Amino acid sequence: MATPLQDTHRERFTRGSDVVFDGKIWDVRSDTFSLTEDGEPITREYVAHTGAVSIVALNDDGQILLINQYRHPVRMNLWEIPAGLLDVEGEDVQTAAARELAEEADLIAERWNVLVDFHNSPGSSSEVQRVYLARGLRPVPEADRHQREDEEAEIETGWFDVQDAVTAVLAGRLHSPSAVVAVLATAAAQATGFDHLRPADAPFPEDPTRPENRPRNRG
Repeated sequence: MATPLQDTHRERFTRGSDVVFDGKIWDVRSDTFSLTEDGEPITREYVAHTGAVSIVALNDDGQILLINQYRHPVRMNLWEIPAGLLDVEGEDVQTAAARELAEEADLIAERWNVLVDFHNSPGSSSEVQRVYLARGLRPVPEADRHQREDEEAEIETGWFDVQDAVTAVLAGRLHSPSAVVAVLATAAAQATGFDHLRPADAPFPEDPTRPENRPRNRG
């Protein structure tokens, strides 16, 4: 019998977990664990992340919306998809996606599907992202638009054919992980007529807004 092509949850034996850096947005934790109950202890430090949501906005012409903004850690302006942290208490993931789409792209969507879920850097961060496909787009009324600040105040937007975006990914011209994942996933979904997309409320076991998935208490 072939091994299923599916990632699996497997809790190991955690011996201790401490916050070693208390950040403004997220923390760095140091966990000590073992792979077996009587195994040698291993210590790993990682970013304890709030999780994030991102959105592929696809218009009726089959074009994807990309936003351009400055990212200081890499000293680059990156073409990305609208996205944001899951840091609003009590806000579910799809509601967060709709809020971020309105705030960063001035758009409202009538149709939502889950496109893909992924971990950005599972060896160094607990971050998980759910990427939605948003269609049936209309603009946010001018009076209701979000006032963007800091790096977001410089956001520029552009509509691109999906295949042109795929070419940019494969040519090494796009570097944002959510954009790379989303562009390639959108092209794959588009090739099958979007027939196999999950509904917007599809199960999300890794959902960081669920109480059981929140980081352990500090200590």
